[in-house]
Amino acid sequence: MLRTRVIPCLLLRGRGLVKTMRFKSQTYIGDPINAVKIFNDKEVDELVFLDITASKENRGPNISLLKDITSECFMPLAYGGGVTNIDQIKELLRIGVEKVVINTAAHENPDFIREAARKFGSSTIVISVDVKKNIFGKNCVFISGRNKMSNISPTEYVRKMEEIGAGELLLNVVDADGMMGGYDLSLISQLSHAVSVPLIACGGAGELDDFRKARDAGASGVAAGSMFVFQNRNRAVLINYPSIPELERVFQ
Repeated sequence: MLRTRVIPCLLLRGRGLVKTMRFKSQTYIGDPINAVKIFNDKEVDELVFLDITASKENRGPNISLLKDITSECFMPLAYGGGVTNIDQIKELLRIGVEKVVINTAAHENPDFIREAARKFGSSTIVISVDVKKNIFGKNCVFISGRNKMSNISPTEYVRKMEEIGAGELLLNVVDADGMMGGYDLSLISQLSHAVSVPLIACGGAGELDDFRKARDAGASGVAAGSMFVFQNRNRAVLINYPSIPELERVFQ
């Protein structure tokens, strides 16, 4: 069994899947249920679904859609998007979501994270950390749900998130998103060594060897979008996932 998790990260907009480039330029991918069925057949480690418009629209998770998704999903599922209160987490866990990914609310209401970790356990709470370079070329935390740059250091932020109860971190590098040019290995190394909780690297994977490089830089797991929804770099839509032997060769 692979020790490094390899996780498709799928983006929901409404009831459909999209893929972004640098958090913009959305391309429609297809129906989330069909994608789940394909990933079931390919024995994927786990899935992450992120609703990219929930926080921007000030609404909660689409429970009706997520019920349909979880009923078809035979692997661990993490969901993020519009999660702002304890009752929403309780409902997500009730319908079969295993981990809850929180981004905007972690920035705006850290006490919510403390309470959630206390009630449901840190292992349930994943903090999504989006990082973007500011106009001076310095990495800062980006609050994607508000389309807002902060002046917060990513290292400072992940340490705070661990302190208040995050059981896992999902790092997404905005400038690498969808570009398929490789992960930001320096940032992965910097942040993974700043905390003791697992860090999942996302943003930039373009080939299988990128997974090994991210693992070697300190990532506990690797996530990708474009690699798993497009056919090579031509970006023709094709839901795919490497075989177990392929991944074993990468991580050997």
